Amino acid sequence: MQTSQDPEPLRAGQYNATLIYIHPIQEELMVIRVRPDDGVPPYLPGQYTTLGLGDWEPTNDPAHNEEVGENLKNRLIRRAYSISYPIFREDARAIVRPEELDYYEFYITLVQRKGEPGQEPSLTPRLFGLKKGERLWVGTKVTGHYTLDGIKRDNQIVLAATGTGEAPHNCMAAHLLRTGHRGSIVSIICVRYTQDLGYKATHEQLARMFPQYHYITLTTREKETLNQKVYIQDLVVSGELETRTGICLDPAMTHVYLCGNPSMIGVPKHIEGVKTYPSPPGMVELLESRGFKADYKKERGNIHFEEYW
Repeated sequence: MQTSQDPEPLRAGQYNATLIYIHPIQEELMVIRVRPDDGVPPYLPGQYTTLGLGDWEPTNDPAHNEEVGENLKNRLIRRAYSISYPIFREDARAIVRPEELDYYEFYITLVQRKGEPGQEPSLTPRLFGLKKGERLWVGTKVTGHYTLDGIKRDNQIVLAATGTGEAPHNCMAAHLLRTGHRGSIVSIICVRYTQDLGYKATHEQLARMFPQYHYITLTTREKETLNQKVYIQDLVVSGELETRTGICLDPAMTHVYLCGNPSMIGVPKHIEGVKTYPSPPGMVELLESRGFKADYKKERGNIHFEEYW
């Protein structure tokens, strides 16, 4: 949707940040950096903030902008995004410190909309239509409970993600390794195609630098994996996760972080004191059957999760 009203006053009145960097991974996946006008407040690895653009902005495919009728609202379309992290300084020899950054990094996938009449305007097609130097809105607060709170320096850490669910894990891994974490850290990412591994080279560099860091990638739609798909859950069931990394999934010393596809996570429902798991089994059920305990309300366990939709 584009309003007949001049968009410049709308932008000037509502936007508070500048897009300073765009790295296209593929047509529907990108890494961006956004510099807020008022600086970046301190935040914890794993937390999130909000991005927004006006509903008057064009999408990356103007021929298929949403048709929302004449009742133009001229409002911001907002969505929460986990904060990612560049991990390395530009020379890739040292992990960058948060205080060196005056921007947020985000890892974003394009969610296409078909433009049905009356539907709510969507954000990601507009984000993908932005150019470096253009303006947008970013939330003034950073929040979220998906953090490293309570982690001890000798704990084993498993970071399991699908797609852009890797974003908060980038920040977590960088923090742990930069601050001298002693326990093993395993980062697993499952995507459709190899081209969807936006941070692959960065994590491989981390693995070369830090012996206790392991990076495992899984693809489900490449020619060689299409008929023999291996998901993150399969690594646990088969024992391959422990074989490949040398860790033991011991709930007494291991914390597992799950981010991305709800089917991978498998969050149980609690109804009248009865816990039920989704089918097929997700990581929560598989791990709880081995003595782990998922976070529930204010009760913190050793399985932590962030669902992406």
